[in-house]
Amino acid sequence: MTQQIAGINTLFHMQGSDLPGRVSLVGAGPGDPDLLTVKALRLIEQAKVVVYDRLVSEAVLALLPAQALAIDVGKSPGCHGMKQQDINQLMVDLARGGHDVVRLKGGDPFVFGRGGEEMQALQQAGIDWQVVPGITAAVGCAAATGIPLTHRDMAQSVRLITGHGKQGKPQMDYHSLSDARQTLVFYMGLSWCGELAHQLSQAGRSAQTPVAIVERGTRPEQRTLVTTLEELADTVSREQVQSPALLIVGEVVNLYVAPATPRAEPAAAPHNIDSALIMS
Repeated sequence: MTQQIAGINTLFHMQGSDLPGRVSLVGAGPGDPDLLTVKALRLIEQAKVVVYDRLVSEAVLALLPAQALAIDVGKSPGCHGMKQQDINQLMVDLARGGHDVVRLKGGDPFVFGRGGEEMQALQQAGIDWQVVPGITAAVGCAAATGIPLTHRDMAQSVRLITGHGKQGKPQMDYHSLSDARQTLVFYMGLSWCGELAHQLSQAGRSAQTPVAIVERGTRPEQRTLVTTLEELADTVSREQVQSPALLIVGEVVNLYVAPATPRAEPAAAPHNIDSALIMS
């Protein structure tokens, strides 16, 4: 890895500081660049070295300076471009080389973004770090669809849940999720949506519980599908739902009102990065 970093530095004629750099774990939000925090936007616009994930939208990447070194370490379901330990080492090596690094992550770094693991790696290596929060997908998609996650008449609590276990199949206490007055939001739940629906029904959730599937939430091409637990897997298959997509389960989904006119097709976002490296 150290040799790879040296090669990158030579290729881009980059000169790091004599002092170790700082790594900023920055939440890029769910996709709409207008939802970036002021601090995140400032770091993105001033970045020289960026390590980014697959879920960072093109519209956010377009905000990077043209001369920025952008390293794509994104993962997709079942296909990991770079192992997590290698990503951790990449950030450490870059920082030790004197570079300030923007580690750009979709949503919020600490909500199913492995930000905690990366923070630990930086701490153990003695690297200076900071976390810049972002709007997590559950909050962004709720706002974009008009589906409140809590409501005094329908849901007194909300649970954010990963729909994909470390070894694939999700492992969770489904009985703790059976309360009908609780909204469930599943991240990364497409692959196992049939299993999730079956287990929730077995635990006591009605098969007719409404479910919203929010595909590419907050982005111009956002699509929202409303179904039930019973029909969830069939809907995902029939409509060919693609990641990133979020599942919102609960009575609050009944408050969704489809827009009168469909969202406009997205224009191609200008990408002003000279070179984006995909490392494997």
